[in-house]
Amino acid sequence: MATLQNIRSKGPLLVIVIGLALFAFIAGDAWKVMQPHQAHDVGEVNGDALSAQEYQNLVEEYTEVVKLMRGVTALNDEQTNQVRDEVWRSYVNNKLVEKEAKALGLTVSAAEIQDILKAGVHPLLRQTPFQNPQTGNFDKDMLNKFLVEYAKMSESQMPAQYAEQYNNMYKYWSFIQKTLIQSRLAEKYQALVSKALLSNPVEAQDAFDARVNQYNVLMAGIPYSSVVDSTIVVKESELKDLYNKKKEQFKQYQETRDVKYIDVQVTASAEDRAAIQKEVDEATAQLATTTDDYTSFIRSVGSEAPYVDLFYNKTAFPSDVVARLDSASVGAIYGPYYNGADNTINSFKVVAKAAAADSVEFRQIQVYAEDAVKTKTLADSIYNAIKGGANFADVAKKYGQTGDANWITSAQYEGAQLDGDNLKFISAINNAGVNELVNLPMGQANVILQVTNKKSVKDKYKVAVIKREVEFSKETYNRAYNDFSQFIAANPSVEKMVANAEEAGYRLLDRMDLSSSEHNIGGVRGTKEALRWTFDKAKPGDVSGLYECGESDHLMVVGLVSIKPEGYRPLKAVQDQLRAEIVKDKKAEKIMADMKAANATSFNQYKDMANAVSDSLKMVTFAAPAYVSALRSSEPLVGAYASVASENQLSAPIKGNAGVFVLQVYGKDKLNETFDAKAEEATLTNMHARFASRLMNDLYLKANVKDTRFLFF
Repeated sequence: MATLQNIRSKGPLLVIVIGLALFAFIAGDAWKVMQPHQAHDVGEVNGDALSAQEYQNLVEEYTEVVKLMRGVTALNDEQTNQVRDEVWRSYVNNKLVEKEAKALGLTVSAAEIQDILKAGVHPLLRQTPFQNPQTGNFDKDMLNKFLVEYAKMSESQMPAQYAEQYNNMYKYWSFIQKTLIQSRLAEKYQALVSKALLSNPVEAQDAFDARVNQYNVLMAGIPYSSVVDSTIVVKESELKDLYNKKKEQFKQYQETRDVKYIDVQVTASAEDRAAIQKEVDEATAQLATTTDDYTSFIRSVGSEAPYVDLFYNKTAFPSDVVARLDSASVGAIYGPYYNGADNTINSFKVVAKAAAADSVEFRQIQVYAEDAVKTKTLADSIYNAIKGGANFADVAKKYGQTGDANWITSAQYEGAQLDGDNLKFISAINNAGVNELVNLPMGQANVILQVTNKKSVKDKYKVAVIKREVEFSKETYNRAYNDFSQFIAANPSVEKMVANAEEAGYRLLDRMDLSSSEHNIGGVRGTKEALRWTFDKAKPGDVSGLYECGESDHLMVVGLVSIKPEGYRPLKAVQDQLRAEIVKDKKAEKIMADMKAANATSFNQYKDMANAVSDSLKMVTFAAPAYVSALRSSEPLVGAYASVASENQLSAPIKGNAGVFVLQVYGKDKLNETFDAKAEEATLTNMHARFASRLMNDLYLKANVKDTRFLFF
């Protein structure tokens, strides 16, 4: 139990660590390549197909790991989508690395893994529950002890609930072990590539000089904004020439779709709200007369805030209740009132208030035998022995347990769904006095529980909350559904949908470059069928049928505008970007021609030109672009010129990012640092390692990756 809790407490951090270990080599969005699909496969990497069943098995494996780490029994749609994407990325990454590693002869041996376990410093290991309590480091002996216990589990008569926990724990460790091997192979490959990008003393000296040599520079320039855009003419031929020159920048590695869609969110009518208000009023009147079993009553009125018969901190209750709690007295009713933040009608009753410890230290001995009768007999015997003076820890060790004390705080269970044995266990811990011994029946087992310390006494509350969302009725939904269906039937093409949407009272939305690897359209949940139609069946101009989606409160229709195939994006799609670049270049030419015509030979003459701005830049270095506030732009060429110019030397006009300017260095300085070749080379090596990780992009693009998961999941 404690081991599993340890995993859950570190769950979020462990998810991050695993994510980094698995996916650190995938850069950007390149992994989203989509190619023609085969009916039985969800994807392909370097010609190796991944079947739908194999992929689902990987997803289920990782899903169980995430559930165990987070201490939940199920994942919502968004979490499931994240798991699927992570599994796919890790699969692709591992296949890419495996191919390169095989060609290079790189492997990870069993002895190497044992060395990693012995060292115990790998990020994956540091987040497992097998931690030495004294050092906080991974403890291989604790792992081995667990594996031995697991191997003998079938020989013992362990209750089913504990056997399931051990099985989950073993699956978790198997996943960590597999991930450790994959991660180590990727680390070795990246290290090999990184070492191929060697630094040297010359590069180290240049990097040092670029950082420590500083310059004070005067700048005078004319911003491009001073030239009116309408005075610049861009020819079609110029756009085509620049497009051909930069064509490789516009390569699209996946097929995408441009769509128009209408998303209708169904909301409650005035009649719906009045009906819910009436139900809350009636439930509030009943709450005022209720004196016991608040759990059942709150459940019966359909409240979204369940009642748990425990004293909770004020902050554990809904925020709207917290804001009003000080205005309510014990036993009195507050409300009903409407809360716009979550669209609910509410009322509540402060059942009780008490000063209680927020942190409790306890120790326990778990007792189980062949059957319930023998379990009870053994538990009574242990309880009486400790009650009679036997040492708690000694008795615990006799039954293979440590009997160590653990702290539990309210934050660890407030807000969780507590019932049955869980509620009984937490109640016993909170209600028992210090050093009090409790023999607690727990399903098929008993727990001998002793509270050893309590601290952090705070005001706590039991509050019964009626919280009802203002939901739409079935009649309201049907009315919206029928109206929308009629609109879709009357407008079966994108052209007609565009022409008539506004008049019908619907808002038409655009989604450009929709990818098949996305999980929804317009951020609305449950739109996978619409996405599948868009990529598998639709032709440009087609309009889909009506899709019910969201949290059963959205209606959607999608129209396919165009298909952008894999390859080079057409000139039309990028012409605005190209036009802006040509306009900037032509403005620069005009400004430089004006400067030449002015025959300026000094800094002050440039400074006095029409529309000119000036600035004094200090501590400019070659290593970082200088920000010029007068131009409101970062200008890399300032540092480049300053690093080679002589003092008081005026530059020729320079075409920058935001204007044409001249520079004049008026002072030089140097940071008080001593050159350390090894330190500089180490810094450069780390920089090279980051560059090496980009190699994975190239491997990905050459691997002919096909992602057709949208057809199946």
